[in-house]
Amino acid sequence: MDEAACVVMITAPNKEEAERLAIATLEARLAACVQIQAITSHYWWDGKITSDAEQLLLIKTMPAKFAALRELITSLHSYDTPEIIQLPVTAGAEKYLGWLRREVATDSPGR
Repeated sequence: MDEAACVVMITAPNKEEAERLAIATLEARLAACVQIQAITSHYWWDGKITSDAEQLLLIKTMPAKFAALRELITSLHSYDTPEIIQLPVTAGAEKYLGWLRREVATDSPGR
C-alpha cells in the first residue's frame, strides 16, 4: 500500500446538514465516499450528561487530505465544537483502497 487511508468521523445535528457536509466534502475532492447514519449520542456537555439524535458521517479519505477536510467542516458546521476525528485504516481490500486513492488524488479524472 502506497499511503494508508483513513476514516474521518463527524457528527451533525440533522440529515440536511449531514448531506450538505457530505456533498461539500465530495465536491472539494477531500473524500472518495461519505456514509451517513442516524445515531443517538450520549455525552458530557456543560457539566451534565446529554443525549441527542444526530447523524454520523463516515468519510473515507487519505491522511494528506485531513487538514483541508477539517478546515472545510469547521467552516460549514453549525456546532461550536464539532466532532472531527481521524481514524487510521491499517489494512483493507487493495482494489478498494486503490479506488479511494484515485478519487482523492489531485489529478483525478473528471475534474
